[in-house]
Amino acid sequence: MNLPASQANRELSKLSFDPELTPGARNAVNVCLRIQPNEKVTVITDDATREIAASLVRELETVGAPYRAWILEELAPRPLTDLPQEIMDDLESSQVSIFAVQAQANELRSRMQMTDLEGMRADFLKVDRISSKVVETVRRAKQVRAKTPAGTDLTADLSPDYRWLKTSGIISPDKWGNLPGGEVFTTPGEVNGTFVIDGVVGDWLCAKFGSLRENPLTIHVKGNRLTDAHSTNRELEDDFWRYTHTDENSDRVGEFAIGTNIELKDVIGQILQDEKYPGIHIAFGNPYGAHTGAKWDSSTHIDVVGRNFDIWVDEAQIMRHGQFLLEA
Repeated sequence: MNLPASQANRELSKLSFDPELTPGARNAVNVCLRIQPNEKVTVITDDATREIAASLVRELETVGAPYRAWILEELAPRPLTDLPQEIMDDLESSQVSIFAVQAQANELRSRMQMTDLEGMRADFLKVDRISSKVVETVRRAKQVRAKTPAGTDLTADLSPDYRWLKTSGIISPDKWGNLPGGEVFTTPGEVNGTFVIDGVVGDWLCAKFGSLRENPLTIHVKGNRLTDAHSTNRELEDDFWRYTHTDENSDRVGEFAIGTNIELKDVIGQILQDEKYPGIHIAFGNPYGAHTGAKWDSSTHIDVVGRNFDIWVDEAQIMRHGQFLLEA
């Protein structure tokens, strides 16, 4: 397949980038996505992430896969209200899509429009093995409990009506996934308890506030709903509370997940990686019902990540001090 080179193709193909990005880009293209020379790829990026996109484009050119690149700021003002139609049309003719973009406030809708259509140096085959062990364990369970030294004490009662999914970094045409990979998740039946968020909060708040180790956000959940949130950082507290009260289900736990990327050593302030950090994370808002089976919806989705978990699945402990007790 021969595609005429777009302006963005030419820009990214010629752009210099930090060579430290090359191993991760090679892993993404060859291991996680396993892109073939006969597969057309749509690459979507923005000004903030051009170097990462350029490293990915270099690997696509090495593989010989045709691609069409798009830089969001060249098509529409940010934050996006909708994914530009040019990109929507291009996605329809692609077998693979890569979305390398820095999230901005109120852009969840545009990101979900893309997914409705279709620690990067980790050994993702190893991550996949531990992810498979974890998902096999939780699929048989009725309850998961999690505790941390910081004060988290959270219980999730699981529903047989909702499916568990594994996104371990090995991506197939059946389910989109974020890279780096490494998590298993479901929509919970009901979550109750306290979560001390000493990792990060998600969406655009992650870039704003970064690691919360020094000023955690403590939240309380009852009957699957957020009932309280407090932090010494009042701006964080206020922004989080507003976000989780955008619509009628923004304060409802839509995702209960276990991070399984065992090669991540700590959170770094980037939510798409930090949510894969070994431990529990939950998200308020959209439950990704098309995949989990949940029948309700929300226009928002915000993850919260902690550190140093002990986890029990029913009565069996599977993690101690942030380390899995299962063999990979």
